[in-house]
Amino acid sequence: MSSADDRTTDGPDDAHRVPAGVDDATVEAVGKVTEALEVVEQARGMLYGFHRLTGKADLALGEAAEALREAGQDALADRIDTELVGRNVIDGRWTFQIVEDYDGNYWEPFRTLEAEVRNELAGGRRHLAEAAMKEDRRTHGAPHQEATPPTV
Repeated sequence: MSSADDRTTDGPDDAHRVPAGVDDATVEAVGKVTEALEVVEQARGMLYGFHRLTGKADLALGEAAEALREAGQDALADRIDTELVGRNVIDGRWTFQIVEDYDGNYWEPFRTLEAEVRNELAGGRRHLAEAAMKEDRRTHGAPHQEATPPTV
């Protein structure tokens, strides 16, 4: 079984080392582009949460209409069925259409351009700014402060 003592370096692994010729300002700039993408990823997750919750609400509303109907409240059940169940959340759109538009018009081009920036300026390497921050913040040689996971 491996341990922290099996590690051969006290720095980032090769995938997180700054390529030769890349200056700190470039690493910082690439990091900012990636940071912006991470915010977009979080927003996308929230959008998918909105999509899922709205769908669950629509299904629950259908069940509520049926319960009202079983309770003899046909007029209210009919209103819920005709006015709310299956209703567009934005003019002409259900949430799946909003998600698809977001993905195609914003998220996918954002991811593509972020990858192009990384590829062109940092050899495709990810999280170089974070790897440098880890090196600055960790206590070298201390337990649970290692640069990399144990080797297998």
